[in-house]
Amino acid sequence: MSEHIGGGRGRGTYVLVPGYWLGGWAWEKVTAALRADGHEVHPVTLTGLGDRAHLATPETDLETHIQDIVNTIVYADLHDVILVGHSGGGTPVTGAADRIPERIARVVYLDSGPLADGMAHIDMSDPEGREFVARRVAEQGGGTVYPLISWEEHEAAGASLEGLGEAEREWFASRATPQPYRSMTQPLRLTGGADKLPKTLVSCSFPLEQVRAMIDSGHPFFAALGGPEWSFEALPTGHWPMFSVPDRTAAVLASLAG
Repeated sequence: MSEHIGGGRGRGTYVLVPGYWLGGWAWEKVTAALRADGHEVHPVTLTGLGDRAHLATPETDLETHIQDIVNTIVYADLHDVILVGHSGGGTPVTGAADRIPERIARVVYLDSGPLADGMAHIDMSDPEGREFVARRVAEQGGGTVYPLISWEEHEAAGASLEGLGEAEREWFASRATPQPYRSMTQPLRLTGGADKLPKTLVSCSFPLEQVRAMIDSGHPFFAALGGPEWSFEALPTGHWPMFSVPDRTAAVLASLAG
């Protein structure tokens, strides 16, 4: 990594939201790299996860996680925020940007994407996938949480493990906490407040050519990315770039500042 990962661009204020099973700890190496380059960084641990696992209740839901992000930004009095959502973290990030668009400079989806109003994250899975999750929650999660699945099950669900060696997998699994189920099943409610905010998709698991082809074809999960507010960055690696290529992840995020 170069001395200044931002390549001489401006310094930014980042709020980093991880995907399922993860807390703010997952951004440790990315946070260190961005801070070393002079950026202000706030990694978020959502209620019921990581060091906030003890706060989980059966009522912990998507709205709880949206409020976690909003409160992080409001109570730290942050402005011009580059709000980053990884994987399933993109859903509460979308909700938070909708609530306080005046504080957001850019929304970044890291191997993630926005949901439409009225959709729940679980709706992105096919019926077989939804049944798998529901059964795992019922049998191993007490009906309220979705425990971490195996690496084989991750791959079967389409998550690329590229770049995750034994050390990265052990670190991930040793700190992962069950995902509150209602954060997956509660529909996202939007008002249109963030519709015109600049947005960036950082694609890791899919080549950008494939992403653009799905946008052009009107694919229901990609059609919304065709607007003028969208830009695209390629970060070829697996689904967890903060583990597989943390320095490159930090560099891509830093390039969005200024």
